[in-house]
Order: sequence, then C-alpha cells, then structure tokens
Amino acid sequence: MSSVFMILMGAAALCVLASLVMGISVMAKGGDTAKKYSNKLMRARVLLQGLAVLFFVMAVISAKN
Repeated sequence: MSSVFMILMGAAALCVLASLVMGISVMAKGGDTAKKYSNKLMRARVLLQGLAVLFFVMAVISAKN
C-alpha cells in the first residue's frame, strides 16, 4: 500500500514542479497575464505541496503497519 502513496507523492511533486515553472514564466511575462494568473498558480502550488506531504505521511504510516 505504501508504494501507491509513493507513486501519488511523485505525481503530486511533478505537478508542483509544473505549477512552479508556469508561475515563474507568467511572472516573467508580466502585464495583465501576471495579474490574472500569478496568485492562482501560487495557490495551486501550495495546495499541491500540501497534498504531496499528505501522501508522504500516509506512505510512512502504511509502511509501519
């Protein structure tokens, strides 16, 4: 069961990386696009990071059992 959580954690980490790269590119572009999307991308990154940490904790707990 812990391997499932490890796979989910890896997928969440890749999504965090994607949202980070998209956020940096939007902020570098500037203008109206940055005003519209930069905060939304930051929120998505934080949410995905929390999800990755949750999957990590679940993997550790399921490995103990």
